[in-house]
Order: sequence, then structure tokens, then C-alpha cells
Amino acid sequence: MTDSHTPGFTTQIVHADRRATVEHGAIHKPIHTSVQYGFDRVEDLIAVFQGTAKGGFNYARQGTPTTNALEAKLTQMEQGLGTITFATGMAGISAIFFTLLKAGDHLVASRYVFGNTNSVFGTLADLGISVTTVDATDAAQVAAAVQPNTRMVFVETIANPGTQVADLEGIGQLCRDKGLLYVVDNTVGSPYLFKPASVGAGLVVHSLTKSIGGHGNALGGSVTDTGLFDWASYPNIFPAYRKGDAKGWGLQQIRKKGLRDLGGTLSSTAAHQIAAGAETLGLRMDRTSATALALAQWLEQHPAIARVHYPMLASHPQHARAKKHFKAGSWLLSFELKNADDCLGLCNRLQLPIKATGLADTRTLIIPVAHTIFWEAGPEVRAAMGIGDSLIRLSVGLEEAEDLIADFAQALG
Repeated sequence: MTDSHTPGFTTQIVHADRRATVEHGAIHKPIHTSVQYGFDRVEDLIAVFQGTAKGGFNYARQGTPTTNALEAKLTQMEQGLGTITFATGMAGISAIFFTLLKAGDHLVASRYVFGNTNSVFGTLADLGISVTTVDATDAAQVAAAVQPNTRMVFVETIANPGTQVADLEGIGQLCRDKGLLYVVDNTVGSPYLFKPASVGAGLVVHSLTKSIGGHGNALGGSVTDTGLFDWASYPNIFPAYRKGDAKGWGLQQIRKKGLRDLGGTLSSTAAHQIAAGAETLGLRMDRTSATALALAQWLEQHPAIARVHYPMLASHPQHARAKKHFKAGSWLLSFELKNADDCLGLCNRLQLPIKATGLADTRTLIIPVAHTIFWEAGPEVRAAMGIGDSLIRLSVGLEEAEDLIADFAQALG
């Protein structure tokens, strides 16, 4: 490519491995299954252990050449400083909370978050870390919740399952003004539709199982450092890691304390599958977003539907914000029935959507939210999150839009 031309998103990803010099001229980074990595000189092994070597591997729990290649792709996607991969998205989220927060600290979080993330908040409280959840669509509510001991603010870009869009820009400015670590879960948005660095996020989280992997065949998670947060000002960095360039302190602590010690390691096999799935991320997000919008518009006009939640609908409360920040609306939509008693019946009458948990598969997935993924949260939490008994979540796949609409027509008819 010429110096005057910057390759597009997909072009960069599909050629990323070979441009990084893959073994034997391979197009994909090979699957490295070795657990141990040997050295000719013990001094070189020591340098890897002590962090003075440039690169190198010692034990696969902290990464392999295959996971390292995926991390490089993710860093490129998010235009960040570096990335660490994990066995699941929840392992990545837990690594952030459990390695960067201490007893006595305070976390401000959106109340509109994934059910298991909400569950972790309860565990943090048991460990002496207080959590305040607020309506993050309003940055003023986040600001009002900040305390002297607040260390971090956590939000999702497009919330699962209600599709609320946080005031990403306003919260970013608040975190910059107060020196708070801004953590954004970009799983639904994906780096193709939105880059959290554009609103000042310090750390970006992904469940790689979802948008990036995209085929429902491999679990994975990641944490990317955008390079925008000043780790020299963060009080919870372990003293042994406070050396060299402060920009690397956060990721080093997460890799050592959150990956090595907690052990949520991504396998090389899963990393290889996710990396291959990532090559079609842009194509899949374009297709599923267009289909989701068409289906959302059709559902919104149906007399049996009380409300449809999709950011690119003009009726969505944060529609203008979504249009400003996102390239498209994603594969996630949810809707409520006028007759709540028909919630399970409708799911059973549909023939194409698979009744299953999970998101961003190539096939459309459907689940009644209150009865399943948010059942454990209880009625009070569900009410605070706007999750009614008839709320149904859809993860729109690659089927033709007209086929999904025809299926809903027969099921609702």
C-alpha cells in the first residue's frame, strides 16, 4: 500500500498475521500447544520472568504465540496500546475488578449491564468494595455518585438486553476531569461499529465469544488498554510494577495478577478460532445490523408488540446518541409483547430463531429475559433495569431479513 492510503478495517485484519511474519509463510498464525518454553541461557529465562526481556514466553498460562497474535489484532482493531486475552469475557471483567480495586474502594457502574457482571458487583461488595449503580444514560447521575474513594467507572456501550446507550462522551469527560479509570464493555458495539477510545475510555473489554469470534464455537475475552489513562496517578498499582514507562503498568498488573494468578487463560485453539472469525467481523456486523433494523421496524408496526428496543429506531430514547457514535445498531434487539402471557408461546412458535442463551452467533438466538438470564437477579433488580416479564431478547444472525420477518408474521399471527 502507498503511504497516502490507509487500508480499511477488514483489509487490515485479514492481512494482519502475514504482515507480522508468520512461521513458514503461513497465512494464519499456527496453533501453539506447548505449555513450556525453553531457553538456551538461563539468563534469558530470568529476563522473561522479571519483565526485562522484549517479548518471550515462559508458561502458557500467561500467553502463547497464538494468543499473542490475537492480542495484536485486537489492539489494532481498538487502536490501543496493548491487549490481554482471557478464557471468557467474564474472566477479563473479573481481572479488572479484582486486580485494580481494593477493599475500601468505590466503583460507579451502569445499572444496565449483563446479568453476570451484575452478579460480580455483589461479590465485590462482599469483599469490601462498594458499588453504586446508576442510570448511565445520564452522565449527571454518574457524577452525583462519585465519592472521594471512587476509582473506576464501568459501562456497556449498548446494554444487554435493553439496548440503553450510555452517555459515553459525557462520562468520558467526567472521568478525565476527576482522574477516574473509565472502563467500557464494547462487546455489543464491537470495534467495527465503535471505538471507546474516541470517548476517552482507558480500558476496553470484549467477550470475544460474541461479535469478534462470531460463530458460537469458541469462548474468549479480552482487555485492551487504549493508552489514554495515566497509570502513574493510580494508587493501586503493585510497587514491583512501578518501574519503566507508566503506560504499561496497568496491563502488566492485569496480566500478572489477573491472568497469571487467577488463571483464566485463553487456549491457543480457541484463540485461533476467534482470530479466524474476526476476519469477517465487519461483514457480519454490516449484515446483522441491517437485518436487525429491518426486523425492528417491522415489529414496531405490529399490533401485538408493545415496544421495540433498538438504538437505530427513531423511537429509541438514545437514538441521536447512537447515530452520533455508532456506525450501525448491531445485532442486539429486544421487544415487549402487549400480552405478557404469550411470551413463552411466541418463542415456541418461531421456527428460525434458536431458543438458546448466547449472542452474536451466525444464527438468530431468542430468549425470554426475565425467566432466564435475569431470573437470579430478582424482581427488584429487573424492575430497576426495565426488564419486564414479556421482554424477549433477540441476537440477530445471518439469515435473510425477509425470512425472519415471515417467521415472526406466522408466529404473531
